[in-house]
Amino acid sequence: MGGLHQHIWPWRYWLLLGSYGLFLLLGTAVFVGVEAPQEAGLREALRGARAGFVRQHQSCLSEPGLERLLERVLDADSYGISALGNVSDDENWDFSSALFFAASVLTTTGYGHTVPLSDGGKVFCIFYTLLGLPATLLLATCLLQRLMGLLSHRPVQYLHTHWGISSGHAALGHAAAMGLGVLGLFILLPALCFWALENGWTFLESVYFCFISLSTIGLGDYVPGRGSPSSLRHLYKIIGGAVLQGAEWGQ
Repeated sequence: MGGLHQHIWPWRYWLLLGSYGLFLLLGTAVFVGVEAPQEAGLREALRGARAGFVRQHQSCLSEPGLERLLERVLDADSYGISALGNVSDDENWDFSSALFFAASVLTTTGYGHTVPLSDGGKVFCIFYTLLGLPATLLLATCLLQRLMGLLSHRPVQYLHTHWGISSGHAALGHAAAMGLGVLGLFILLPALCFWALENGWTFLESVYFCFISLSTIGLGDYVPGRGSPSSLRHLYKIIGGAVLQGAEWGQ
């Protein structure tokens, strides 16, 4: 029997690996089919806008000069520095922005819109992350151990003891209630706040941002605070850092 199990498990392993590969290919095909036409349309519109701008200002603007300017703008944008409007109003390394960056690093979200510019900052980020990630995981584990009995075992036991519900049905109902609670507390409620505060964000985009952040994917295509009033931006980023930490511990 032991030899039979040794022959069966490799087949299950390869079946699991093949299924995961097919799932990966399915996701790839869907993304290509959905996003590639959008990208092609955006590229064509950008080419048209650039060509029209060059034609309109060809008497006072050289195309190589425009290329150099665009390269500097794109290089600055990759570090989170925008060339639109008054760039001095939205700093990436004031206290509130640095706090938001530190929270995104420790929760492994990493939006990518703000990155260290100096070699010293990059070296510090490496060592800070090496120390901070285990500390964050340890803290999250301790909190979950303390909350597990309060949020998991006690409600099921209470439903079974006082309401006479079977343990299986109580556990199933509790799991559904917890799932709805997480959905409302960490996805829908923050999405409503972002929808109200962020200029130009739709509700779908707000839900998308909350899910990407909660899953610690952090694509960086949507970053809170950029569309908020300058007077509230610092407080907004501090609250955002606290929300990231809470979402990490809530997992």
